[in-house]
Amino acid sequence: MLTVDEQISEQIDKAKRILITFGREWKGDAVASALALKNWLASQNKEADIVAEKPSSPLPYSFLPGYALISHELDNIRRFIISLDITNTTVDQVEYRLEDKTLEFIVSPKNGFFTSEDISSRSSGFRYDLIFVLGAADLESLGAIYDNDTQFFFETTIINIDHQAANENFGQINLVNLNAVAVAEILYDFIILAEKPKLDADAATCLLAGLITETKSFKTQSVTPHALAIASELVTLDARREEIINALYRSRQLNVLKLWGCVLTSLKESLNGKLVWSEISAADFLATKTEPIHLFDVIDELIISMPQAQIIVLVYEEQNHAKAIIHSVRNLNALELTSAFKSKGSRNLSTADFETSLSEASKKLISTLEEKMSHLSA
Repeated sequence: MLTVDEQISEQIDKAKRILITFGREWKGDAVASALALKNWLASQNKEADIVAEKPSSPLPYSFLPGYALISHELDNIRRFIISLDITNTTVDQVEYRLEDKTLEFIVSPKNGFFTSEDISSRSSGFRYDLIFVLGAADLESLGAIYDNDTQFFFETTIINIDHQAANENFGQINLVNLNAVAVAEILYDFIILAEKPKLDADAATCLLAGLITETKSFKTQSVTPHALAIASELVTLDARREEIINALYRSRQLNVLKLWGCVLTSLKESLNGKLVWSEISAADFLATKTEPIHLFDVIDELIISMPQAQIIVLVYEEQNHAKAIIHSVRNLNALELTSAFKSKGSRNLSTADFETSLSEASKKLISTLEEKMSHLSA
C-alpha cells in the first residue's frame, strides 16, 4: 500500500495541469508555500497556477519570487469543443463572426459540403486535473474561488496539506501533520522524501519565509527542533534570510510604530492574562496617519510578547461605528466565540461590526468573551 507521500508523487506524475490555492486570509505561510510548490513543480516540467481570492488589503509578501503571478479568478476552467467530421470532405478555410449574441463559425469545404450531422460538441473537462489546497481548514475558507466553482472541486482530486487541528481532511489525499509548525515544514519534508529535483534558492527562500511568518521569526512556543533544523537546511540551500527579515520585520514606518504605542497605552487584560484587548479611536488613526490594516502587525507583536494570551482583541473606530479584530491562539475558536456578533473570518481570526460606540462595543464584546472563556476553562 502506498504511503501518503507516495500517493501525492503519483498524482503529480499523472497530472497535466495543477491548481494551487489557499485560504482567503492569505496567511504568509500558505502564500509562501504555494510559491515554493509552484517553483518546485516547474523544475519537473509540470504546469501549475496559483489562484486565490483577491486580498482585501495590501500584503507584505510581494518580495517573494513569483508573487506577481498569483491570479485571483479561475478563468476558462472548463472548455467547450465543437467538432466537425471531415471524413467526406476536407476544410479549405475557417472564419468566425459575432452576430448580436451569437458566435458563428464559417467553414468552407474544399469540395462537397458539410451537413448538421457532421457537427458535434462536448465539454472537454476541467482545465486542471489536480488541486493542492494549502493551509486551509476547509474548502469554504477558500472563499469565492471555491464558492464560484464548487463542481470543479467536487470532481477533481484534491491534495490537502495543513498543520491545523481544525482541518476537516476534505481532500482525497490528506497530508495533515498536527506536530508541524507550518505548511512550509510539511512541504519541505515531502519534497526531500520525493527525491525529485532539489529546491533552488527561490523555492528555499519561499519555504523559509513560510516558517518565519508562521512562527513570528521563531519566537512562538510552537517552534520545534525539527523546524529549526529545516530552517538551517534552507539557509544552506541559499534561502535569502536577510531579504525575508528586512521585508517582514525591518520595514516598519514611524507612524505605524506610533499606532503600536496607542494600542499599548490602552491595553487591558482579564482571566489571568488569557484575554487581552485594546481600544483604538478614530483620533488615534488620524494622529498617527495610519489605517486599520496596520493593526494586524500589532496583533503579531502581542502574540510574541504575551505568550499567556489565548484571545487578543482590538476594537477600533471606523466611519463612525466600531469594529473588532479577534485573534485566537492555541485551540480556541475565535469565530465561534464571537458568533453572537455575526462575526466573519476563520477559527483563528475573526472580525465583527457594531452599530454602537467604541466603548459600548468593547464592553459587550469583552463581557461575552469573558463569559464564554470562563465556561470553557471551568
